[in-house]
Amino acid sequence: GPPVLSPIVAEVYGPDYPGQIAVAKRIRAVFEGTADILGVDDSVDADAPKTVLRVNQAKAALLGVAQKDVVDTVRLGLTGEDVTPVHDNDAKYEVPVRITLPAERQSSLDQLLKLKVRGREGNLVPIFEVVEAKPALREKVIHHKDLLPVVNVTGDMGGKLDSPLYGMFAIQGQLDAAFPPAGSGQGAAAQGPIPGGLAQYYIRQPKDPYAGYAIKWDGEWQVTYETFRDMGAAYAVGLLLIYLLVVAQFGSYLTPLIIMAPIPLTIIGVMPSHALLGAQYTATSMIGMIALAGIIVRNSILLVDFIALQVREGVDFKQAVVRSASTRAQPILLTGLAAMFGA
Repeated sequence: GPPVLSPIVAEVYGPDYPGQIAVAKRIRAVFEGTADILGVDDSVDADAPKTVLRVNQAKAALLGVAQKDVVDTVRLGLTGEDVTPVHDNDAKYEVPVRITLPAERQSSLDQLLKLKVRGREGNLVPIFEVVEAKPALREKVIHHKDLLPVVNVTGDMGGKLDSPLYGMFAIQGQLDAAFPPAGSGQGAAAQGPIPGGLAQYYIRQPKDPYAGYAIKWDGEWQVTYETFRDMGAAYAVGLLLIYLLVVAQFGSYLTPLIIMAPIPLTIIGVMPSHALLGAQYTATSMIGMIALAGIIVRNSILLVDFIALQVREGVDFKQAVVRSASTRAQPILLTGLAAMFGA
C-alpha cells in the first residue's frame, strides 16, 4: 500500500494552530496512557530559545552610532569577514584573508557584546551600550495536509495484537472521556472542555476545520479502509459476473441463485478457522474468500449440471440429487485439494 507516516496517526484540525498544538498534547497523553501503544510522538517542534538583539535607536543616536555599523560588527563577530585577498603568482585562485573572533569567544554573547563600534566623532562604543538582548523562541514549522494546517500525533502497536487498528479503537474510546463537550460537567477532570467536544473523522478531513477541534484517523487505518472498500467492490463485481456467466450457461435466472446460495456458507469455514489458529482477519483473508466463492460456484455447477443430466434421462429428482453428490464428490475433492496445494 502507499507509505504511511506511522501505523497509528491522529491528524488534529482546528480554528487556530496554538489550540491545535494544545489539543495534540492532550491526545498524546492519551496515546501514552493506552496499553500496548509504543513510539508515541507528535509533529510539534520543541521550544528552541534564541536571543534577539535590538538596537536602541535613541541611545545609538545619542552616541552617534549607525545601526548598520552595529549589524556589521555583530556579523563579523559571529561569522567573520573577508577583508582582503592574497595573490600568489603560482596559485590559480586567490586566498581570502578572513578576520574572525577566536572560537571560544564566538560562542559567548557577553564577549560578542563587548565588541566596539566607532561613533560619529571617532569614539569607540561597546555594543552592549546600544543594543537590548531579548530572549525569544524560534519560529516553529506549521505542517499542512491538503492545504489545511495540521498537527500529527503518531504511535505504533506492540504486544500480542499486531494490527494497529485495535490500538486505534482503544485510544478512540478514551478520547471521548478526555475531551468532554462544554457543559457536560466533566471539565475539571479533563483539563477543561473544548467547545463541542472533539469530533472524530475516519474517511475524510473535516469539511469546516474552523468550526471546532477535530481529528482524522490516518495511518494503517486509511490503508485498511481503502483495501477492504476496494476488495468489497471487487467481491460484489465478481459475484455479479459469476451470476451472469451462469445465467448464460443454464439459460435460467433462478438456477444461478441456487448455485450461488452456498457462497455465504464460506464464512462457516473461514471465521472459525481464523479463531482456531488465532489468526487475524486481513486483506489476504478476504482475497481467499473471493477465491473460495469461485471454487464453490464451480462445485455447485458440477452438481447442478449432473442433476439436470440425470433428470433428462428420466431419473427421479431426489435420486438424481443423491447420485450427483456421490458421483461428483471425488472430482470436487480433488480440484479443491489441487487449489489448496497450488496456493
